[in-house]
Amino acid sequence: MLNREQIMELIPHRDPFLLVDEIIEFEPGKRAVGIKHVREDEYYFKGHFPQKKVMPGVLMIEALSQVGAAAVLALPQFKGKIGFLGGVKEAKFRHMVVPGDTLRLEVELVKMKSRVGVGACKATVNGELACSCEVTFIIGD
Repeated sequence: MLNREQIMELIPHRDPFLLVDEIIEFEPGKRAVGIKHVREDEYYFKGHFPQKKVMPGVLMIEALSQVGAAAVLALPQFKGKIGFLGGVKEAKFRHMVVPGDTLRLEVELVKMKSRVGVGACKATVNGELACSCEVTFIIGD
């Protein structure tokens, strides 16, 4: 298990844009499962939407990407590098994520060639699928 400080040792994201609170399953270069505790005071709820607070879908994809980046950047050859989002395919949103939810972020790395890879991603709340997608990432300096 990795806490926020350990996650920040792997990926360059910092508050307010670090969207992963902990990683509960971790196989560097293969897969990772992270947790995001969605709090009432998240900065994005001030405008999305004040009358019906819903976590933006793009931030769910970003949170999934950060979990995947941790799994890749934990590999010795990528230590100290940055994972950049290169593309998103087949993004689907099935369940609203609201304050008080615990978002489970699962990423399996399905392809890696040199500095480019692909992750199969899904985010769930209480076992219900909230978001699924495939992300392409590029490892840079």
